[in-house]
Amino acid sequence: MTADATTFEEITASEDRFQLATYKKMPLVAARGQGVWLYASDGERYLDLYGGHAVAGTGHCHPRVVAAIQEQAETLLFYSNLIYSEVRARAAERLVSLAPQPISKAFFCNSGTEANENAMRMARMATRREKIITFTGSFHGRTADAISATGLGKYRELGRPNVPGHLFAEFGDIEAVERIADEEVAAIMLEPIQSMVGVRMAGAEFYLSLRELCDARGIMLIYDEVQTGVGRTGEWFFAGSEAGGVVVPDIITLAKALGSGVPVGACLVTESIAAHIKENDLGTTFGGGMLAMAAVNATLEAIEADGMLENVKATERYLRECMKEIPQVAGVRGLGFLLGLEFKEKAAPIHQALLERHIITGTSSDANVLRLLPPLTLGREEVGLLVDALKNL
Repeated sequence: MTADATTFEEITASEDRFQLATYKKMPLVAARGQGVWLYASDGERYLDLYGGHAVAGTGHCHPRVVAAIQEQAETLLFYSNLIYSEVRARAAERLVSLAPQPISKAFFCNSGTEANENAMRMARMATRREKIITFTGSFHGRTADAISATGLGKYRELGRPNVPGHLFAEFGDIEAVERIADEEVAAIMLEPIQSMVGVRMAGAEFYLSLRELCDARGIMLIYDEVQTGVGRTGEWFFAGSEAGGVVVPDIITLAKALGSGVPVGACLVTESIAAHIKENDLGTTFGGGMLAMAAVNATLEAIEADGMLENVKATERYLRECMKEIPQVAGVRGLGFLLGLEFKEKAAPIHQALLERHIITGTSSDANVLRLLPPLTLGREEVGLLVDALKNL
C-alpha cells in the first residue's frame, strides 16, 4: 500500500493481506477519536460504547492525557527499570494511594495477561505452593499461565498444552471452592465481575466468604481488575467497595484503561506479598517505561479532575431506568460502566443493527447479552441515542 492509498478498500485489503486474521473486524476504518466518539475514514462518526475493549476509559484523546504523552515524548521516551524515574515514582505513589489498604506497592508491566501471570507467580512465591483456583466463565489473558487459568473453555483449548496446577470452581459457589482449596493451593484468582461470559457478578457474601477462606487456609486472594479497575465500576477499584463486601485482596491486577490507550499493566500488592519478592524475581523490559507512566499519571488525574467516578454512578442509574422502556431488554447486568444488556432474543442481530446506526457495542459468550464498556465520560445525551436506536429497531 502506498503512502497516499487511503481509501477504505485499500486499507482493508492491505490489513487482510499482511496481518494475521485474529479478529472478525467491523466494516470501518478508524481515523480519529474524541471523547465518546470514534470517527471513520469516510468522516462518519460512531458512538463508542465499547471503548476498544474497555481501554478508552478517559475517552478518546483526552486533552490532559495527550498533553502528558506529548511532553514526555519530547523529554525521554524510555529507559529501563535499571534507573530511577520521577514520572514512575509519581505513578506508583498515586496508584497505591488510591488503592484500599493494606495495598502498599506496585509492579508495572505491559498488559493484563502479563499482570495476571506475575500475580500468580508472586502468590506461589509467597506461599511456596503451586495450584491456582479460578472460576468457570473467567478470562485472564492469552499467555501460557493466564490462558490456563481461564475458565472459558474455548480459550483453554487454544492454549493447549495447558500449564498444570489449575483448578476450577463454579463462580459464586463458595462450597465448590471449599472442596478444592487444599494445602497445595497458592491463590484464588477471580474477575470480581466476569465480563466476557456475559457480565456476571456474585453477591457480596461470596467475596466475603472467599476472603475468610483464604485467611483461614493461608491462600492468597487475587482480584483480576483488568476491566473493573481504574474507575469503571464508579469506584477506583472493585476491591474495597461496598458492592463486594469491602473485601481487599492480597493482589490487584490492572491494565486496559490504566494508560488511556498506551499499553500498561500493573500488580498492586500488600506488604505481606512484597516481603517475599527479592531482586530479579520479577522483570520486564518495557514495564514502567516513561511514556506509559506519563499516561498513567494523566489518566488518574483526568478521572479525578473531571469527576468521572460520580458521572459513572449517575449515568448508570439513568441508563438502567431508560432500559425499562425497551421491551426487548430483559435486564441489565453488572455495575457502573461494565454492563451487560440482556435481551429476550439473540443479541447478534441487535449488535449489527446498532452498528448500522453508528453505535458500537460489544458481544459476549452469552448469545443474548451485549456488553457496554464506554468511556467514563458517557453522559445522558449519548445514552439517549442508544435508547432511541433500540426503540426503533
